[in-house]
Amino acid sequence: MAEPGPSRGTFVLAVNPCAGHGRALADAHRAAELLRTGGDEAVVLSAGDLGALVELVRDRLRAHALTTRALVVVGGDGMVQAGLGVLVELAAQGVDLPLGVVPCGTGNDLARHFAVPLRDPVAAAGRILRRLDDPVPRRLDVGRVRFPDGRTSYFGTALCAGFDAVVNERANRWLRLSGSTKYLLAVLVEIVRLRTVHYRLDVEDAGGRRRTERREGVLLNVANTSSIGGGLPIVPGARADDGLLELFTVAPLGRARFLVLFPRLFSGRHVELQCVRTERVRSVVVDAPDVTAYADGERLGPLPARVDVLPAAVRVLA
Repeated sequence: MAEPGPSRGTFVLAVNPCAGHGRALADAHRAAELLRTGGDEAVVLSAGDLGALVELVRDRLRAHALTTRALVVVGGDGMVQAGLGVLVELAAQGVDLPLGVVPCGTGNDLARHFAVPLRDPVAAAGRILRRLDDPVPRRLDVGRVRFPDGRTSYFGTALCAGFDAVVNERANRWLRLSGSTKYLLAVLVEIVRLRTVHYRLDVEDAGGRRRTERREGVLLNVANTSSIGGGLPIVPGARADDGLLELFTVAPLGRARFLVLFPRLFSGRHVELQCVRTERVRSVVVDAPDVTAYADGERLGPLPARVDVLPAAVRVLA
């Protein structure tokens, strides 16, 4: 058997060991094994909590930027969010590293958007290898969220600030359930508490025009990709490379009408309803009393928040 060629670089795999009911670490090593087949090295990084892992990854990439082939995140959308934050930070310093995704979480909506294999870490790693030499690299717009206290977060899929955020908060407590099943059950529990939210929006639309308006609704998302909640296509036509975000709202509804609306989310047919409004925007400031924003399924903090887009911010191997 021929000897393997010299190593060309290193894949850095960042793994959330709690993802996939504990199977993420094993999936990371399976993916790493395939990534080594071309002569590259693959290093698996893990830590006891997400903050420690982010620091570990940041230090590794800063020290070895020239020899790193890609950052590969192994986990769900929250792990992807953490990886995007590191890569956006490095890009601001002139270091442009690509992102690979090996999905192993409960939602995996960014992976779904790019049709990355969901339950096969070897197939997902194979996708990463095939994308390395694409003549036209695929780049991902990244959503940015800034709070009045100076905190900044990033997201790949969507920011939620309404009923869907409340559902996320409940669904995240149910560790034994996954995907859209968990999200659906959380919806059924929370619908009895359904309330109308009074939003104040400062919008910069796709043409750069600005306006301020007040809008009532039960759902509000600022979306970069097509789905939330493990595959619910809230904005079926969303593109992650158009330099824009999708402002999605649903007007006030009673519980009975909301129950009629909700099944349509699974097929994307909800966009035909009069109560649903979708608009492409460059940025939006969202404010509402007693509302906590979520993004990529992760809790960010209470409104107000300014949401805008960083066009083509990160190269994705997906």
